[in-house]
Amino acid sequence: MATHKSAEKRERQSIVRRERNVAAKSAIKTKVKAVLSVVESKSKEDSASALKATIPSLANAGSKGIINKKTASRKISRLTKKVNAL
Repeated sequence: MATHKSAEKRERQSIVRRERNVAAKSAIKTKVKAVLSVVESKSKEDSASALKATIPSLANAGSKGIINKKTASRKISRLTKKVNAL
């Protein structure tokens, strides 16, 4: 347990940040799965709109450090390739 005032604050901050990051990662995973399920149904319009909603979330998470920038870029690229293959 933290004993100094600054260490206690740091602990509180890390808990809040962890909860925020976990929620953001979960939301991203849900959106990615939604895109993949729409791609499986082979609906071109729906998959394009789902991808359009997912790309900003991935890019934002990458820029904020929730996930690595290159991981976000790779996921965007792979999803785009799958949608364009329809």
